[in-house]
Amino acid sequence: MSVDRTGLGLAALGRPAYINLGRENALPVDRTVDAMREACWRVLDAAYARGVRWVDAARSYGRSEEFLAGWLADRRITDVTTSSKWGYAYVADWRPDAEVHEVKEHSLARFTAQWAQTRALLGAEVRYYQVHSLTPDSPLFADRPLLEALAGLAASGVRVGFSTSGPAQSDAVERAFELEVLGQKVFSAVQSTWNVLEPSVGPALEQARRAGAHVLLKETVANGRLVLEPPAAVAELARRHGVGPDAIAIAAALAQPWADTVLSGAASVAQLESNLAALDVRLGQDDLRELAEPAGDYWARRGLLAWT
Repeated sequence: MSVDRTGLGLAALGRPAYINLGRENALPVDRTVDAMREACWRVLDAAYARGVRWVDAARSYGRSEEFLAGWLADRRITDVTTSSKWGYAYVADWRPDAEVHEVKEHSLARFTAQWAQTRALLGAEVRYYQVHSLTPDSPLFADRPLLEALAGLAASGVRVGFSTSGPAQSDAVERAFELEVLGQKVFSAVQSTWNVLEPSVGPALEQARRAGAHVLLKETVANGRLVLEPPAAVAELARRHGVGPDAIAIAAALAQPWADTVLSGAASVAQLESNLAALDVRLGQDDLRELAEPAGDYWARRGLLAWT
């Protein structure tokens, strides 16, 4: 397994609160902007030193784009692929106890505003720009001006993609890759939740990969569930290989031949090193298949996770 197939997602490092389990003790006790920036840069430094060359951010990940831009400039790094996302706005004002942390809107106005914000911070470093959490009922599918704007961005050389969440991920993936503007596909990349508990989107992603899309996998440790409460089969494999259950979960994602980039959501250097131990684990594509939960049940449980 090559480190070239791994990436670092900044969802847990760009803001003081998130839903990942096991994140609390990995972060600074005092989650000021400066403290979180320092923590983010430490993980970015460690990832780069290990050979990771993909970093994924989003407008709604608090100050993730700002932290990433500062790190790239300070370290004078030019060989990292940067992806980001638009569609959600971060509205918590750096308050961990905010009632609402992000607000979703798939509109031309939101895209235009957020692309300008992303571009101002990251400039030409952004290689992939994705619709954040596209679902089959998104107004995007019927918004011709928005689709034309996305197609225009793609024509400029930025790869345009989308991320998915929820029990209808497969429907969203299939429908999105049917979209065309002037005979050209709008999207050429997709980032979906896939893990051994929720692999339902796999066939749709495999089809997208065959059609030439770049496939990224996120939430491969199920927001920490597979780390803190691993099923017996995962725990046994971890014991046998001498790694943590997170490494087994990520190795299962890397075993999918249609997955181009598998993201780590590590919140500390220790978590990152534990995640990257997956590179030394060999699993089969169908290993742990029996652990899959009904998609509706999985997403209902995920919806109960608290922002901490």
